[in-house]
Amino acid sequence: MFRAVHPIIGSRDVDRSIEFYTGQLGFKIAFRDRPIDTNYLGFRRGSVEVHMQFQFEYEMAAIRLRFLVEDPDVLFAEYQERSVECTEARIRNTPWGTREFALYDPDRNALEFYCGLRGRDA
Repeated sequence: MFRAVHPIIGSRDVDRSIEFYTGQLGFKIAFRDRPIDTNYLGFRRGSVEVHMQFQFEYEMAAIRLRFLVEDPDVLFAEYQERSVECTEARIRNTPWGTREFALYDPDRNALEFYCGLRGRDA
């Protein structure tokens, strides 16, 4: 029945967000509503697709997304090489059985990247 979910992240400045998501986080543009003055677009990395849309300040509300990834340590190292500022600048094992790290995009949307600790050193 359900096949996918595509959350829509609000952005105050779509061009700034495109630079961050493509230049810093390694996403590719999957589609955009128009080539110039884009208002709505999608980003893809691997099999994950996230949509984004310009929002006026009164429409903005921060969102928190959790991305299940194969190896958060590899992704964390990639982001460190790209000088992406991560919260607390570390990766950690959690009491609830995940290995994870987080960061904020330019609009203060929280992005968390994690995997389960099963099969890893807890």
